[in-house]
Amino acid sequence: MKRKVFEFVKQEAVLIVACVLAVISTFFVTPDEKYVEYIDFRTLGILFSLMALMAGFQSMGIFEEISRKLLNKVQNIRQLVIMLTLLCFFFSMIITNDVALITFVPFTFVLFDMLGQSAEKKWLIPVVILQTISANLGSMLTPIGNPQNLYLYGKSGMAFGDFFCLMLPYAALSLAILLVGSFVIGIIGNKKITVSLTANNKEKNTRKIIMYITLFCICILAVLRILSVSIALAVTVCAVLIFDRKILKKVDYSLLLTFVGFFIFIGNMGRLPMFSSLLQKFISGNEVITAVLTSQVVSNVPAALLLSNFTDDLSALIIGTNIGGLGTLIASMASLISYKFIAQKKNISTGKYVLYFSIANVIFLVILMLLYVIIN
Repeated sequence: MKRKVFEFVKQEAVLIVACVLAVISTFFVTPDEKYVEYIDFRTLGILFSLMALMAGFQSMGIFEEISRKLLNKVQNIRQLVIMLTLLCFFFSMIITNDVALITFVPFTFVLFDMLGQSAEKKWLIPVVILQTISANLGSMLTPIGNPQNLYLYGKSGMAFGDFFCLMLPYAALSLAILLVGSFVIGIIGNKKITVSLTANNKEKNTRKIIMYITLFCICILAVLRILSVSIALAVTVCAVLIFDRKILKKVDYSLLLTFVGFFIFIGNMGRLPMFSSLLQKFISGNEVITAVLTSQVVSNVPAALLLSNFTDDLSALIIGTNIGGLGTLIASMASLISYKFIAQKKNISTGKYVLYFSIANVIFLVILMLLYVIIN
């Protein structure tokens, strides 16, 4: 029993913190009808829909099938590293950074198991680190790439093109550095390999695939504000309930509850004049650096929720929370996904992984902060 409780606390630490803060804040602001106004139902509706659709695609092995076809063409370690890095970078823009890592990191383990223990010991840690950074940086380019982008994009009311152009310089530079890093790692292992991957035996239901693609398009229309979120949510829920209801069990409800907890806490804090005025003075004109520093401690999603109510410069906050996903292991919660997978490998040192991960993240963080300074 104690072990289960410990595992739950370990896995859902952010959810627990959000709930505790929400409860504490109720002692300062008595619950009333304004509590409902705190919650951004638009963000929650789109987030739920996208998580359900990604779970559907994943259950049919769609992402794995695409990666298999691409990876069957690689001829050496260098090409393999570049391909695995690019898969995480580009897929994260569409399927979110955490889903990209859940999909491709275990797949990377399978590949290196095939290549042998010496190859695994030599290249697995740097490759997984590159994949994690790639997922976090690739996801910054689109509003649906990660939860904080989805929230800030909806709150800011900016056009998709404006969001894309805002983050394009950072994503482009990130891609260039990732390619250099992948190439350097690949040079060390520039030997020929044969990767022959057979098709997975997961269920391929053409009707379901068409359904999920259609629902995804509907969700994108909602993100772009062409279609009402309530309509997109209703259509998604009805379709999944009728045709694939087991997928609803795979939705990350803890993330949704985490959002609700922080919405309540932040809403209550905003009604406390002393706290509100103090934070507004501190953050004003320093949105990017404040978001980066806050993300290092509480991760970038809670940082976005907390700081967005105390500044009007949401463009700077978008930049800050995306760059802030670099740095510590908890700066982006998606990074913990890779760490959990690494921790399960008996012959891989977690200490070594955390050390190299931290060094690589700090390098990327410094470079992107310098780019921000140059642009501004």
